[in-house]
Amino acid sequence: MLILICFTACKQSTRLSQTPLIIDSVEYQNFGANLNTQSVMSVSDLASAYSTMTTLDTVYGKVKGEIKEVCSKKGCWMTLDMGSGNNIMVRFKDYGFFIPLNAEGSVIVSGKAFISETSVDDLKHYAEDSGDTEEIIEAITIPEKTYSFEADGVLLAI
Repeated sequence: MLILICFTACKQSTRLSQTPLIIDSVEYQNFGANLNTQSVMSVSDLASAYSTMTTLDTVYGKVKGEIKEVCSKKGCWMTLDMGSGNNIMVRFKDYGFFIPLNAEGSVIVSGKAFISETSVDDLKHYAEDSGDTEEIIEAITIPEKTYSFEADGVLLAI
């Protein structure tokens, strides 16, 4: 019985819908909570919202953007290109699901957007996960303001 619990607890949870969704002739694979494409804002709309937010503010909604980077170890986070050299760090609620390590292209995320400050240790961890060189990792010495998003569901264009 104990062995079964250990295997179940260690199993990577990637909940997929069995049939891809087709929306405006684009096929999407659903991860996490089931989503639709109603009331989706653009990344530039979210960037405008971030410009007026403080670390105490939260915006709920769905955002469509382009994947810039994915965690190369588990698919437990991704970044979206926000333009102007800024990225949105997307993590998945309660590590309840992951996306494919090779995920790229268009994505719709649903959840909450907020601003956080990322510690030096976390920045170094993310740099390791993305495969950066030791030289780049060691150059990280100050925390940074992070445009964050906690997704409860993801639609990944396939």
